[in-house]
Amino acid sequence: MPLNLPAVQLGGIGPEIALTVTALVALVAEAMVGDKISRWYLPVIATAGLVVAGVLAIAAWNTSKVQLAGAIANDDFAVFVKVALAIFGLLTVWVAREYLEREGIEESEFYALVLLAVAGMMLMAGAADLIVMFLALETFSIALYVLVGSRRRSLDGQESAMKYFLLGAFSSAFFLLGIALAYGAAGTTNLYSSPGGVQGIAGFLSTHASSNLGLLSMAAVLLIVGLGFKIAAVPFHMWTPDAYQGAPSPVTGFMAAATKIAAFAAILRLFDAILYPLRWDWRPLVIGIAIITMIAGSIAAIVQEDVKRMLAYSSIAHAGFVLTGVIAANDQGVSGALFYLVTYGITVLGAFAVVAMLSGRDEQRVRLTDYRGLFYDHPLLAGSLTLFLLSLGGVPITAGFVGKVLVFGAAVQAGYAWVSVIGVLASSVAMFFYLRVMVVMYMQESEDAQAALPMGSLAGGVIALCAVATIFFGLAWGPLFEVAQKATFFAGG
Repeated sequence: MPLNLPAVQLGGIGPEIALTVTALVALVAEAMVGDKISRWYLPVIATAGLVVAGVLAIAAWNTSKVQLAGAIANDDFAVFVKVALAIFGLLTVWVAREYLEREGIEESEFYALVLLAVAGMMLMAGAADLIVMFLALETFSIALYVLVGSRRRSLDGQESAMKYFLLGAFSSAFFLLGIALAYGAAGTTNLYSSPGGVQGIAGFLSTHASSNLGLLSMAAVLLIVGLGFKIAAVPFHMWTPDAYQGAPSPVTGFMAAATKIAAFAAILRLFDAILYPLRWDWRPLVIGIAIITMIAGSIAAIVQEDVKRMLAYSSIAHAGFVLTGVIAANDQGVSGALFYLVTYGITVLGAFAVVAMLSGRDEQRVRLTDYRGLFYDHPLLAGSLTLFLLSLGGVPITAGFVGKVLVFGAAVQAGYAWVSVIGVLASSVAMFFYLRVMVVMYMQESEDAQAALPMGSLAGGVIALCAVATIFFGLAWGPLFEVAQKATFFAGG
């Protein structure tokens, strides 16, 4: 009896395949070459893989269909996020090259793990099935657990990796339970209808609008908990300060930028598209999480003396700001959140590139007092860090200001102006700890002359690119926002 096999359509996961193959090539290349020559070829291989993945993602623009038996949504929303992830991966690889060489830990495993993490995040962006979403979540999470502990000489790094792993496993249990309840309620884990005619969760909600959907509402709550861990929302943020502090600075920047956009991609697809009919059930919970996240992140950052921990709590606050776009649950909220996540990712990667350059070997210089008089010793680095901090604070003419206007404006449009007011107040509080860093850099003198920076032009080029992009998207933000508006979800049933 012939088997009815599904059509093999690999276009939706072409970027992920390219990255996985590239990761394997990097591992094999080092095994073959060994220590005979410098490992300069590893970032070249990683760069090539990320460029190919980005090109394959762009080629799928305007496709808008589900593939692989309804498991992958190959739509413009996924394309937008995948291209952003490829860019974040490139910036991370370029910063990490000189950092790893300085620390004496440059190995193919690092680049392979970054590529596999990006592949998992891309799969998350295009997942049209809750099981695929979970597999993607675990793929990039496991890679990040190892990357956080990649400084094997650092006890803080090992401790941070263990905390991240244990709490990550805990959150995965919530996410799996949410999937189980969703399957129990709808009889499927597909978000959209599969080619075999099986009704997805979206179709189930459209035909059971008046039925008791309590089980699916409970599933939505558990899915929020599982994904809330990945975006570092309060009260699921406990891992963030320690993991950000213990991880290598390039990895910390990668986590802050890429993990957020991947997890928010899943949140936006799930709640603003598929579970939109249940918005009156999940929206109050998301509003509460957004408010406490904005407030707690901003206040906790004030008392931090470690720059990486300060940026960690800043990252928590920014998760709350993006959640205001999710609360709006309208087109402007989705496009505003995408714009915010891209510009925030560029800004925070630039900030952590500066931290990586200044931290010195074994990252011994990451406290606020180590930045005294930075402007007089390294004026370009001080100016770049100032620009990034101003953008994170939402000061006009920076990309961060435009992002906040867009997500807060979407919440006002949806009738939640009071949430936006709280967000504006939290942003005002956040400016205090950004200004603290600037005061130290410009108005205090260093006790000793700053040592020559051991990281070179590649990391400096990344900082320059991020600085230019931060200003460009603050002044000419229209093109990026227009693309974000066109990055719509798959509209099929």
